[in-house]
Amino acid sequence: MATSETDRVANPATIPENGQGDEPTIAVMNVSKWFGDVVSVNDVSLEVRPGLTGLLGPNGAGKTTLLRMICGLARPSGGEIRVLGESVRNNPELYRRIGVMPEHQSTYDFMTGRQFVELNARLQGVPDVREAADHAIHQVDMKVAEDRQLGGYSRGMKQRMRLAAVMVHDPQVLLLDEPLSGTDPRQRIEFQELVVRLASEGRTIMISSHILEEVEAVADRILLLVGGKLAASGDYHVIRQKLSERPYVVRVGASDIRALAAGLITDPSVESISMDGEGFIKVLSRNVTALQIAVPRTAQALGIRLTRVDPLDDSLESVFTYLADR
Repeated sequence: MATSETDRVANPATIPENGQGDEPTIAVMNVSKWFGDVVSVNDVSLEVRPGLTGLLGPNGAGKTTLLRMICGLARPSGGEIRVLGESVRNNPELYRRIGVMPEHQSTYDFMTGRQFVELNARLQGVPDVREAADHAIHQVDMKVAEDRQLGGYSRGMKQRMRLAAVMVHDPQVLLLDEPLSGTDPRQRIEFQELVVRLASEGRTIMISSHILEEVEAVADRILLLVGGKLAASGDYHVIRQKLSERPYVVRVGASDIRALAAGLITDPSVESISMDGEGFIKVLSRNVTALQIAVPRTAQALGIRLTRVDPLDDSLESVFTYLADR
């Protein structure tokens, strides 16, 4: 379901200047990664600049693998990645300018939020641990709960404190892997507002998700990854157009299926109709809204009773697969 303009998180900030001329913050050049015979990322090239970039794709598309390579946790099988103008492999000084928030990360539930953030500050070698933790916790608006144990936090609160731990060393680049997973609608909106504000301060933020509405609400630009390949890139209007181009197939059952097929085939919204061998017809259209109106209207006009109307392959994964195979 599309996000309305009133639901969209306000993001008035324009992408700030990089400060490095035309050089992108993140440059991925013909990068591939395979595990044995399995290709996870396939010859991907992209550039990311300051602001908030969404990395969109179904589960298994290669999003996590790509993020791990960008932050230096995994070595590309081919190609090159540069962050802030430097190679990411075996570059500890560069790692101190990058913050990474994995999708799956255990927290020490016996620790308080502050203790968890301070632990990460010490691991990052921050000179003034207490001051850095104060600043990071304030940024995510968690001061009121900093002395409570993490085990008593809600999912949204944990995500905020995890983000504070990721930001405690004040990184220029933030890589957030499915940070909204498991959050409720209010927590999601609050987290989205937070990362928008952080991006407006000049940071480069990549946020991955398999849900278009999650990234379109915040991202200046969206990268669509499918089957390890970059299928599309642009703002959310461009990605929505790409998704809308996919044919929409509906299986219809009726009391007189042949008469219904004859009536529907003349409707402008219908591209083709075929029998499926089980007493149903498959109707193909590229105008979902018009088709949803045409089917019941035609049946009513012909005095035909509809017995079922089922969308086929209407999952996000099937949409991405369509784009990848074009």
